[in-house]
Amino acid sequence: MRALRGAAAIWLVLFIAVYGWAYGAANFIRLCDVAVILTCIGILSGSALLVSSQAVSSLVVDLAWDLDLLWRLLFGRHLIGGTEYMWDAQYPLWVRLMSLFHVAWPPLLVTVLRRPGYDPRGFALQCGIAAAVLVASRFVLPGENLNFAHRDPFFHRGWGPAPVHLTLTFAVLMAAVYWPTHLLLRRWLGRRHGNQGFATRH
Repeated sequence: MRALRGAAAIWLVLFIAVYGWAYGAANFIRLCDVAVILTCIGILSGSALLVSSQAVSSLVVDLAWDLDLLWRLLFGRHLIGGTEYMWDAQYPLWVRLMSLFHVAWPPLLVTVLRRPGYDPRGFALQCGIAAAVLVASRFVLPGENLNFAHRDPFFHRGWGPAPVHLTLTFAVLMAAVYWPTHLLLRRWLGRRHGNQGFATRH
């Protein structure tokens, strides 16, 4: 566990430094990047709750990202979207390759939670985090449509005034992504009684 905590600390510093330099501070309001930061903090603090919340957030989204990247490599077009920047030459290749964390994150989260188990409170915590991030996304780089806070990813349109669009976006995210992931994790990695965290203590 010490090695994992060391790796999490190193990655967190590199991630914030490189992404902040390459993409700007506003990038950190993306839910996938929020997940990286909170997962690392969860590992460093030994919080199964925090890591559980980011498992709810990340598993489906990261797998969708992986699928879109693979589809683009194999067929020359995007299946879902969201990985277009990986072919944007204005960013150095080595910076873009750092986004391959999306491939490693699902197995990392599952591995980290195997010992303490999934904390079902992670669902409610992530819903709260997502709600706050979605609201903040309306005020940051509107042209970037961060977290689809202005336009949905399928029809590419806004659905009414900001409160209506954000409510619908949150509802879809919760019902189609978070709740099914929560049920799967609760069944697959149910909480181990007596384990409040996974940090090794001496």
